[in-house]
Amino acid sequence: MKALLERPLGTSDLQITQVGFGAWAIGGGGWAYGWGSQDDADSIAAIRHAVRRGINWIDTAAIYGLGHSEEVVGRALREIPAAERPYVFTKGGMVPDPSRPFDEPQRNLRPESIRKEVEASLRRLGVERIDLYQFHWPDGLGTPVEESWGEMSRLIREGKVRAGGVSNFDVGLLERAEHVRHVDSLQPPFSLIRRQAAGDVIPWSAANSTGVIVYSPMQSGILTDTFSLERVEGMAADDWRRRNPEFQEPRLGRNLALRDALRPIAARHGVSIAAVAVAWTLSWPGVSGAIVGARSPSQVDGWLAAGNLTLEKEDLSEIADAVKRTQAGEGPARPGTSYARRRRATG
Repeated sequence: MKALLERPLGTSDLQITQVGFGAWAIGGGGWAYGWGSQDDADSIAAIRHAVRRGINWIDTAAIYGLGHSEEVVGRALREIPAAERPYVFTKGGMVPDPSRPFDEPQRNLRPESIRKEVEASLRRLGVERIDLYQFHWPDGLGTPVEESWGEMSRLIREGKVRAGGVSNFDVGLLERAEHVRHVDSLQPPFSLIRRQAAGDVIPWSAANSTGVIVYSPMQSGILTDTFSLERVEGMAADDWRRRNPEFQEPRLGRNLALRDALRPIAARHGVSIAAVAVAWTLSWPGVSGAIVGARSPSQVDGWLAAGNLTLEKEDLSEIADAVKRTQAGEGPARPGTSYARRRRATG
């Protein structure tokens, strides 16, 4: 089996495979952003399979399943020989009310809360140090980012965290954090449908040597080979995607038309549509890796080829043309194109 290509995560000492295992869905259902019920044995099998196939990092978060995803990841790690264990990335700052799991979590980046969350994540994961700890969302309580990021710096100095990152931050917050301590990584949403990050935070990260690991590169399942309106209608009642506009008309039809435009490119390369969608995100300068979710070993195999796939200029041009034709999503459509320039050009 061909080894998966690796890239450096910014200036950290982490060398990561171009694709990583995303553990959002394995948190299961029963909370505000759940994906419906999930069998833990299937989740552990998926993680072990991903690692056997060469993936060297897992991304999870304390909020996924209200701690359950981290617990499952921890169980999987205990079954993997120490020499083969992947890096473990997790996130904090989304604090739920356990008695009201479907309420929106509190976005809390107060230093004392961050520290409490890190300690809880270390216990659930069963590790002595978190390889990459990330703030999941900007604070919603008025906590200055300088105070939050100062606590991250202390956790790194203490050895509880190896590298520090942020998720869903804009350029302004990135700049403020950077003045306190270097931001090792950024995790923005990024896919062929949700492309806005290519116009601001990804270029900022490239210019500041901050690594980028993008999430939802398959737009939470839309950009996969067999996704359909029937799949949406069959989703569990507590699957968060039912409420998302991208999974409803008129956007769903445009999104599926863009997905279908990837079929000939996938056929030329002998890979899945999902692999092409993920590889497109990896084509952008500054992107270190893509987080790709899976709930079973077969789902891992569905997109794993993206870890070694390089799209040609002709492929990227064909995709940009399809974006324009279908009018799906928003943001720059061709790697190297400035979103600001595109907006000026189109008025």
